[in-house]
Amino acid sequence: MLAKARSLPADEIVIDLEDSVRPDVKEAARSAACAAITEDWGGRAVAVRVNGTRTEWWERDVTELAKANRGALGSLVVPKCETAAQIDAVERLLEGAEDGTGFDGPRVGLQALIETAAGLVRVGEIAGAGLRLETMIVGYADLGASLGRPPEGLYPGDRWHWVRETVLVNARAAGLAAIDGPHLDVSDGEGLRSTALSARALGYDGKWAIHPSQLDPLNEIFSPTQEEFEHAHAVLEALEAAGERGAVQLDGEMVDEASRKQADQLIARGKAAGLGSTEA
Repeated sequence: MLAKARSLPADEIVIDLEDSVRPDVKEAARSAACAAITEDWGGRAVAVRVNGTRTEWWERDVTELAKANRGALGSLVVPKCETAAQIDAVERLLEGAEDGTGFDGPRVGLQALIETAAGLVRVGEIAGAGLRLETMIVGYADLGASLGRPPEGLYPGDRWHWVRETVLVNARAAGLAAIDGPHLDVSDGEGLRSTALSARALGYDGKWAIHPSQLDPLNEIFSPTQEEFEHAHAVLEALEAAGERGAVQLDGEMVDEASRKQADQLIARGKAAGLGSTEA
């Protein structure tokens, strides 16, 4: 799986040491992850989901990964995050482990996985924790269990809408990225597209995938179209041409400073997806 991951068209690879690893092979999995982050990942972002801070494994996960890192490891995912104190504890341990290696490259960031009722209640507190926190992620499987929510239900509408909104708003208020959790039914392509489109429409930056077959639709949905990319450039050009005026009309639409911010965000997303202006 680690070898195959290097060829996948994903923006980030998350190596898992938590729920997908049986207790009797935790040590072997950690060793494999430590070896993996010493290798070349071709510039792709690499994260490791460590074991939760209420387990016996998390401290060695953090310290050994920090000692093995020589630049490939971008962040650690903290699972079942329920308090700011958990983020602070991981950060302190990571700081101490990094200081002891002599490695002066990029510091490892943190991502908080919100997947319990307690985590939802304190999501604002968590979002403001530490100095390394970069991302908030929704974890649906454990969250469903925490809420007592069955896998399938007859709820009229999107039963996860409030959860997505809550995590997104608190992430943005703290200046963090927001990532939607995975669609667990790998065979359900229509459901994957539906949930991804909803998350994108709300403003999420991306969505976790749990199978290679999910990557192409997710890349398509979370990447701007060429038309959107060109329109964003047109907004910036119109505002620049407007000079001292704060607002200007473009194709019947009033655009202003808020439009500039949205255009900048879309252009950055488009460039990351490999888009370029046809005029350029």
